Amino acid sequence: MTEQFDERKTRASAWFRGLRDEIVAAFEGLEDSPGEGPTADLPPGRFEVSETRRTSEDGGDAGGGLMSVMRGGRVFEKVGVNVSTVYGTLGERAQKAMAARGVPGMAEDPRFWASGISLVAHMQNPHVPAVHMNTRMFWTPHAWWFGGGSDLNPCIEYDEDTADFHATQKAHCDRHGADIYPKLKAWADEYFFVPHRGRARGVGGIFYDDRNTGDWEADFAFTQDAGRAFLAAYLPLVERRRSTPWNEADKDVQLVHRGLYAEYNLVYDRGTKFGLETGHDANAVLMSLPPLAKWV
Repeated sequence: MTEQFDERKTRASAWFRGLRDEIVAAFEGLEDSPGEGPTADLPPGRFEVSETRRTSEDGGDAGGGLMSVMRGGRVFEKVGVNVSTVYGTLGERAQKAMAARGVPGMAEDPRFWASGISLVAHMQNPHVPAVHMNTRMFWTPHAWWFGGGSDLNPCIEYDEDTADFHATQKAHCDRHGADIYPKLKAWADEYFFVPHRGRARGVGGIFYDDRNTGDWEADFAFTQDAGRAFLAAYLPLVERRRSTPWNEADKDVQLVHRGLYAEYNLVYDRGTKFGLETGHDANAVLMSLPPLAKWV
């Protein structure tokens, strides 16, 4: 299986990198258009790009990627777009977590390879929703799968925005079967629920993990469409809300909602836990945290 997947790993990693480049260009394009409001006179934001490295337990190279972060722009208060390809041997805790999810062969051969893109955007205008997206491929000598999705996290909700975001997600899912979107929407609703607050962290989207139908090409094609759906679903909402007037009360609502977002990512998010436990760059793993937040 190792030799069979070398070419597929290369294709998946290259595609995630290409999606990253497309999103970065689109977000900087939004910054170039001044719009209206208190931040319109700021200089357009630009991504600061740095390499990330993962070091194996014996100090050797274990892959890495690019961390791209923009702070203090006209539209984005903080946005990170990370892409990485990492590999090595899973530690004991990670092995047990994978085995608990049904991944075979962890005790005999705990090698892994993973590649993907992860994005979180926190906005200047409280009327523009925050958003999260990721897609990824994971491989071990005994298994492989895809995962990902995107979800909308407005602090001030608009039914129109929620409906349009979900409609675009559904259209991309429907290309691969009419039964997929309802399942992945329900999965997102469950996954992004914050138990200790008794509520969801946003208005949902789609989420999937452990996707292995036995047809790698079909699953990769679906993952590509899940990634393509992001800009198609999100950019129109930014354009719609970016010039909406806002005040300090709106900003206060935003900061409190960001506290909820931070709680979820630090306490429950599987990707955060995996990244920290497997030794990936901590700054890249915690890129999702907002620049400012508030608790009441």
